[in-house]
Amino acid sequence: MEVHDYLRILQARWKIVAVTTVVAVLAALGASLLTTPQYEAKTRLFVSTSSGASVQEIYQGNLFSQQRVTSYTELLEGTTLAQRTLEKLGLGDMSAVDLAGKVTASSTPDTVLIDTAVTDESPERARDLANALSDEFVVMARELETPEDGGPPTARVVVEQYAATPSSPVTPKTTRNVALGLAVGLLLGIALAVLRDRLDNTIKDRNAVEDLAGTGVVGVIPLDKARHEEPAIVFAEANSGDAEAYREMRTNLQFLEVDNPPRAIVVTSSLPSEGKTTTAVNLALVLAEAGHSVVLVEADLRRPRVSKYLATLGDAGLSNVLAHTASLEDVLQPTRFDGMWVLAAGGLPPNPSELLGSAHAREVIEDLRSRFDYVIIDAPPLLPVTDATILTSIADGALLIARYGKTTREQFARAVGNLRAINAPVLGTILAMTPTKGRGTAYEYRYYYSSDKDGAAPAAAPAAAQTSTPATQRVGAPAPTAPAAQPAPQTQAPVEGPARPQNGHRHVEPPATQAYPAPSNDAYHYRAAEQFPPAPQPATERYGSEPYQAPQAYSSAEPLSRPVVHAPRRPVNDSGSESGEER
Repeated sequence: MEVHDYLRILQARWKIVAVTTVVAVLAALGASLLTTPQYEAKTRLFVSTSSGASVQEIYQGNLFSQQRVTSYTELLEGTTLAQRTLEKLGLGDMSAVDLAGKVTASSTPDTVLIDTAVTDESPERARDLANALSDEFVVMARELETPEDGGPPTARVVVEQYAATPSSPVTPKTTRNVALGLAVGLLLGIALAVLRDRLDNTIKDRNAVEDLAGTGVVGVIPLDKARHEEPAIVFAEANSGDAEAYREMRTNLQFLEVDNPPRAIVVTSSLPSEGKTTTAVNLALVLAEAGHSVVLVEADLRRPRVSKYLATLGDAGLSNVLAHTASLEDVLQPTRFDGMWVLAAGGLPPNPSELLGSAHAREVIEDLRSRFDYVIIDAPPLLPVTDATILTSIADGALLIARYGKTTREQFARAVGNLRAINAPVLGTILAMTPTKGRGTAYEYRYYYSSDKDGAAPAAAPAAAQTSTPATQRVGAPAPTAPAAQPAPQTQAPVEGPARPQNGHRHVEPPATQAYPAPSNDAYHYRAAEQFPPAPQPATERYGSEPYQAPQAYSSAEPLSRPVVHAPRRPVNDSGSESGEER
C-alpha cells in the first residue's frame, strides 16, 4: 500500500479513528480520575567509613562505602526495617509488607548517597514514615557495623536531608495519561481502519464495478435522503445532485450504441434494498424530460413498488395482460408526469417466472416497444429469483445496480454471472447511494433556473389562458385556474405527439384537474375506457426497419414536424382547444 491508499482509508473511515481516539482518551482520563492520589516524601542518607591516615587508606575506605551503599539499598526496602518503623510510630493499621512496598531506595553510581522515598495517601503520614524509616536505618546500620567485641563501627550512616510535607501528589499524572491515551488511540484507530478496509469486500468505487461487470459505469447516483420520502424526482423543478446524476446517466445511455441505442431496458440489482425501483422510476422520468415517450413496466411481480411510488392503481396490470384477462389498452395508466406511462404489476401471481418467460411476455414487450420511445422494466433482484434474467433475455439489455457500501463483490459477480450464463447483454452498471463528500460534489444550477423562471413567468401566465396547446406551459409558469374535472371519454383516436418547444423548456406538471377519476378497488372491473385513455396504437411507420435514432436537440428555429404518434397523451377536447382549456 502507498501513502495515498492510507489517506484514502483515513478519509473513508475517519469515524473509526475518531471514535477509537475518543474512547482511549476518555479511558485514560477516567483511570486518572478514579485513581487515589499518592504523595511522596524523600530523604537522603550519607554513608561513610573511618578515615585513614594515608591516601591509600582513604581510597580503600571510599570503595568500602560504595560497596556498603548497594547493600544498604536492599536493607532499606526490607520488611525488618519496615517493622521497626511501624513500631516506632505506633501504626497498627499497616503491615510491614505494605510499608515495604511503599519504600523505594536508590543510589547514584560511584557515590555514597542513598535517596529514600515513601509514598502514601496522606502527605503527613508519608513524611513521618520517611523520616522515621531513615532514623531507624541509622540505628540499624550502627548495630550491623559494630563488632561484637565492642569496637567502633566500620561504617556509619547519617541522615543528610529529612523529608518535608509534599504539596502535590505524584500519581495520577492526568496530563501525561491523557496524552498517552491520545497517542495510543490514534495508532489503534488507524490500525483498525486499515484492518477494516482490508476485510471490507463491499463495492465502493467505480473501478471495482467495471472490473467485475466488464462494462462501463453509466451512472453514479449520490445518496439523497429526500428520496426516502419522495422517490420520484420532479425534474422540471429539480437541480439537486442526484437529479443531475440521472441527467448524466440519460446522456450516457444515448451513447451506448449510437446507431441502435437500447430502448427496452431492464433495471435490476443483486439483492433487494439496493435502489433499483427508485432508479428505474427516475430513469423513466429523466427520459421523459428529454421529450421521449416512456412506459415504466412494473415487472417485479413478487414485491411491486412502482405503483406505490407513483401513486397509480396497482390492481390490474402486467400479470393480467400475461394471463389474457386484460389488454394493454385496459391497464396502461398515464402519470402526472408529461410523457410517462405506467404498466403496473397487477395481481401477484403464484408463478411469476412462468408468466415472464412465456411467448406472450415477449409479444407484450415488443408491443410496448412499438408504442413508446423507451420501455423501462423494473425487474426483481437477480440472485433470489430468475425473473430478471428472463426479462433481460427478451429486452435490449440490463442496467445492473450496485449499492455503495452494501453490495459485496461476490454478490455482484454472481449477478453478472447469471446474466452472462444466458448471453444476456449487460448495458452498463450503476453505482447507487454514494455518499456526498462536501458541497462541491453536487453541481447545482439554481442561477440558470432562476433566470429562466423570472423571465418566463410574466409571459407564461397570459399564455396559459389564451393559447390552445399544452406547450404554452413553461417551466416556472404558474398553473392556470383549473376547471372542474370532467370524466374521460369512452374512445379516443390516436393522439399526435407534443409540439417541440422552441425555447428548449419542458412542460410543467399537468394541473390536478387533468387527472382522471380513480374508481374504488371494489368497483374496478377492467373498464379501461372509464378510467384510462386508450394507449396509442403501434406506430409502425415510425419504428420500421430503420434503427432507432435519438431525437435531435430542440432548436430555436421553426418547430420540427410532428410524427404520427410521439407520446401517449391525455385526450384534449376540440372545443376546449379554442379557449385554452384542457381536460
